[in-house]
Amino acid sequence: MSASLTDFTAALPKAELHVHIEGTLEPELMFALAKRNQIDIPFKSVDEVRTAYRFTQLQDFLDIYYEGAKVLQREEDFRDLAMAYFDRAAADTVRHAEIFFDPQTHTARGIPFDVVMKGFLSAMEEAERTHGLTTKLILCFLRHLDEDDAFKTLRMSAPWQDRIVGVGLDSSEMGHPPRKFAKVFAAATEMGFKRVAHAGEEGPPEYVREALDILKVHRLDHGNRALEDADLTARLAREAMTLTVCPLSNLKLCVVQTREDHPLPLMLAQGLRATINSDDPAYFGGYINDNYAALAGRLDRDDFAAIARNSFLGSFLTDAEVSAHLKVLDAYLER
Repeated sequence: MSASLTDFTAALPKAELHVHIEGTLEPELMFALAKRNQIDIPFKSVDEVRTAYRFTQLQDFLDIYYEGAKVLQREEDFRDLAMAYFDRAAADTVRHAEIFFDPQTHTARGIPFDVVMKGFLSAMEEAERTHGLTTKLILCFLRHLDEDDAFKTLRMSAPWQDRIVGVGLDSSEMGHPPRKFAKVFAAATEMGFKRVAHAGEEGPPEYVREALDILKVHRLDHGNRALEDADLTARLAREAMTLTVCPLSNLKLCVVQTREDHPLPLMLAQGLRATINSDDPAYFGGYINDNYAALAGRLDRDDFAAIARNSFLGSFLTDAEVSAHLKVLDAYLER
């Protein structure tokens, strides 16, 4: 990537709409928290952890992801985790971040829901004070667990309903279609939550259709395989459905084989509202600007400007807040 384009994307005002906060746990912080909380982890060094980050499929990643989450025990741990991400996001000129969190990963270990929330909210308030970075929380249900467990988690969220903008669906996609969670998403709708879901990463186009028609999502996470279905692709474009695309994640998990194979340029060409995000950056080797850089050889300034614009348009900010961000973006582009 040329220096000028590098500088352009690095300073481009943007939002991040697809980042799992537990997936920002860098090996250094994992070791520090393990020591602080006297937790045994199956790695002897930071280098050994990084070596383990060689995945061939989604499940390989998830196994180590859940192992690493064990070091998160106390409110300050969740705060430190989130704040480390917010510092990096601000350095990448992220102006607004909507972060996923997986409460079931923690409550199953006996960590109270309130401890998780208080830690994250403390970091979110600090991020706005120190960086001017606005944030929102999206509660994700783990799709490899049953819907009853998701309902239990939804009930736990009720006291914090005004601090959580939406619900999502993540973890192992294959064999766990969106329709499995139809009832809990309907209940979340009644509670006023926005809705998103991972679909079409490893799962077939039919999973994308179920996310749209059964879960009634406002935003689609990944969505790569929707391109296999021309009618579905046309529908996504017609409905201006935001896709939260994660290039380095797709490469690391072998969803695509090379950067040249990545479908994001095709998504833009098909009129889809695609965005660039980092997914689980500690595990996949890059935060949001690294993901922009990964496609620089195939996209130009206008493409990146459109992607940044899509990130604000696809957010759960108010129209007035979106407008304010777009004015900042337009001013940057004019310069």
